[in-house]
Amino acid sequence: MTGTWGQESIRQSIRPDLPGADLVTKGIDDLQRGELTVEALLVAVGAPRLRSVGLEIPAIPALSESPELALYAAVCASEADDAHSRYNALIRRLVSFERAMEALYPVP
Repeated sequence: MTGTWGQESIRQSIRPDLPGADLVTKGIDDLQRGELTVEALLVAVGAPRLRSVGLEIPAIPALSESPELALYAAVCASEADDAHSRYNALIRRLVSFERAMEALYPVP
């Protein structure tokens, strides 16, 4: 899978039954609107690997820190008591999604 895909192709290639597909789909939508939500920052963390399987990831607005730190700060803002656990759970779901996509669409 090479080349640039349109929004329709992105939707078709992200199977909703994959682990974390809901987060990635929402994150892509949020990035397209220029919103830096938890899901958008999660997609920013995984952008290089997501692009390697052919997903078109929208431009990521400039961050004052790494996507990982920005994601952690956003999680802390919304779930201060359980931020570390929530951050780790989000990263695990992202990695599961990336692995599932790589299994479906092997990178040459």
